[in-house]
Amino acid sequence: MNTPNTYTNGEITVRYDPKKCTHSEHCAQELSEVFRTAVIPWIHLDAASSERIAQQVSRCPSGALSCQRIGMCTAVK
Repeated sequence: MNTPNTYTNGEITVRYDPKKCTHSEHCAQELSEVFRTAVIPWIHLDAASSERIAQQVSRCPSGALSCQRIGMCTAVK
């Protein structure tokens, strides 16, 4: 089940904490097909591979984005 700030594609779960976000827009600038600023829901995980999404999430400077592979115990970030 998705909570308002949790998104999943069956392989990866991405969480967004708006309280941490500094709106640097690294996610939207570097992977705009997944992190869409003009559409709700703004995170569309079917638009790229789970590996590519995890790489982009790891570059979030504020830590507002985090992800976890489904079926694994450790988070990517």
